[in-house]
Amino acid sequence: MTQNVTCYPSLPSRTGFLAQISMKYFTYSIGITLLCLVLAFAWGGGLTSPQGGLTAMVLALILGIMEVSLSFENAVANALVLKTMNARWQKLFLTVGMVIAVFGMRLVFPILIVAMATGQSLHTVALMAFQHPEEYSRYLEQSHTYISAFGGTFLFLVFLHFMLDDAKERHWIAVIEKRLMKLGKLDSVQAMLSLVLLLILYRFLPLGEVERVSMLVAGISGIVLYILVSSFDVFLMDEEKTPGDSVIGPAQRAGIIGFIYLEVLDASFSFDGVIGAFAVTRDLVIIILGLSIGAMFVRSLTVFMVEKGTLDAYVYLEHGAHWAIGILAGIMLAGISVHIPEIITGLSGVIVILVSLISSESYRLAQLKQPSGILVSCGSLLGLRGNKKST
Repeated sequence: MTQNVTCYPSLPSRTGFLAQISMKYFTYSIGITLLCLVLAFAWGGGLTSPQGGLTAMVLALILGIMEVSLSFENAVANALVLKTMNARWQKLFLTVGMVIAVFGMRLVFPILIVAMATGQSLHTVALMAFQHPEEYSRYLEQSHTYISAFGGTFLFLVFLHFMLDDAKERHWIAVIEKRLMKLGKLDSVQAMLSLVLLLILYRFLPLGEVERVSMLVAGISGIVLYILVSSFDVFLMDEEKTPGDSVIGPAQRAGIIGFIYLEVLDASFSFDGVIGAFAVTRDLVIIILGLSIGAMFVRSLTVFMVEKGTLDAYVYLEHGAHWAIGILAGIMLAGISVHIPEIITGLSGVIVILVSLISSESYRLAQLKQPSGILVSCGSLLGLRGNKKST
């Protein structure tokens, strides 16, 4: 008796992930890296003291590598949104978005946070950042509770949005994901779970009263911002038109919404990188140059995955990215009261992404080995079940 089994999307190609990588996608990243290293050499006094210049170059390179490791899952998350945008918005993401990411999210935004926390003017804090980086670093570290609560809550909602999607048909860690998906049938469950988590942290974390209130306000701010960004398309709709119509075209609307969402998501990912960078060097210029290197490679990796269809070919990569986001959210929230080394923050996401790649590759190879005309459902190296649909 023959059993028919339904399969998910079409079979991927015989080319593996590493074999697909082409240097053309990283040409700009390599160019930016060389430019930043030259600037770091000059800023470090390399023209008069080669040793100082080389030290500055090494520090910038280390920061770039650290930024990539801390934001690797960000590249996958970006690709999920970027693939819904047209070529014009994709180019804006790589150009204008790059400027916003480096100077806006990694320079101006932390200065804004410190200014809000200390009550000082933006001009005063900006001068402090360049002229007295040790003092600026101390203030930034003191704002860690607010930053972690805000970014951690926002990323937790990104994680929940994917895991609680009751329309999701494929599961990687099925024993957990299928149970989480059932919760998605409840109204406003994402905001509810986030608020419950914040109240638990407020009650049990060993913090002073001021820090508790700061954490609660920051967390609620993260929830509000996520809801606003997720619902932004409503503001672009014309109330006099039918729900399917809008003031602007659907492609442009998707581009605007996606662009804003990507920049906010990037900000949430960048917090730990900015704070961790001060553990490497106190020189803000070197920090900006190093983070620029990393941010550009993350964006190039994003474009590579979109154009190569990596997310379609590697069926568990999206799941792995969201699990990595969930872990990062947990690390940020736990980091409010417990110091967690940056190496753990960076490696945890990379490891989860790699495991999801291996699981996807296992599925891909299994599909290629199937006799012609026979389709099977998605399996994984974790031995998970529950994806088959018998007909």
